[in-house]
Amino acid sequence: MKRYATILLTALAPVSWGTTYAVTTEFLPDGRPLFTGLMRALPAGLLLLALGRVLPRGAWWWRAVVLGALNIGAFFPLLFLSAYRLPGGMAAVVGSVGPLFVAGLSAPLLGERPTARTLLAGVAAAFGVSLVVLKAAGALDPVGVLAALASTASMSTGTVLTKRWGRPDGVGPLALTGWQLTAGGLLIAPIALLAEGAPPALDARAVGGYLYLALANTAVAYWLWFRGIGRLTATQVTFLGPLSPLTAAVVGWAALGQGLTPVQLGGMTLAFGATVLGQLKPRRAPGFFAPAAPARPIPRGSAPFDPVGAPSRTPLLKRRRG
Repeated sequence: MKRYATILLTALAPVSWGTTYAVTTEFLPDGRPLFTGLMRALPAGLLLLALGRVLPRGAWWWRAVVLGALNIGAFFPLLFLSAYRLPGGMAAVVGSVGPLFVAGLSAPLLGERPTARTLLAGVAAAFGVSLVVLKAAGALDPVGVLAALASTASMSTGTVLTKRWGRPDGVGPLALTGWQLTAGGLLIAPIALLAEGAPPALDARAVGGYLYLALANTAVAYWLWFRGIGRLTATQVTFLGPLSPLTAAVVGWAALGQGLTPVQLGGMTLAFGATVLGQLKPRRAPGFFAPAAPARPIPRGSAPFDPVGAPSRTPLLKRRRG
């Protein structure tokens, strides 16, 4: 039950991220995606730093910068760039292959070889998301495609490295999240200033939208996300990612009056089923994709075994008497 509770709490992060599009279009100024990314990351990071009251030490200074760049600083601008340059929903489809990226990176970095079930669930999740979000076909912009792939690779690498490095002794997920959000926000700030200029004037509606994005959508959501990475496998966590475009579709239908076709409903069912399948523990049986079970030590005094498991006919050496 504790594991299932962790999965449900971690799932709240991508569910929250699925509301970003609706909040951005309904409450925030138009054409300021980088400023929006900055307002999501930096205030949330500074708030968590103040609550955690812990700064990095030693190697964790550069590790926090690397993780902050991968999960926030590079991910946000690349994601926005791909969303602006690609046809509707294509960026979300490319992002939905994140589980396959993580499965591939987990083998060399975490020693977790992907199972056939994991790969099948990853393909099913990406196909299901494509049925939900893809609209009328349009010309694919090469820069947009590369940006979408880079954003997915950035977040996937950050997820795996977060799992590999863990946390310093005595440091909880709250402080670790604050380090990454602050580092990522500081990296976005000069990019936003150069690309979009000075911050826009904000009315009460925009302030409320930015407060929601900074607090619930970023501070709480990323804390739950990194907390989940510490307690689940990297593959399990990233399989929760498709819940974000699925939530966006549901919010668009419920709050913005957007329709859902039978094909979209079928895609949602397929993607959600793949997400659930990705939470199952991998089977221990040896095979091409799954690692073989470790060999058991031979009890002292028993006969050795040959490679196929049959007792060897080689007699045991006996001690000489006298």
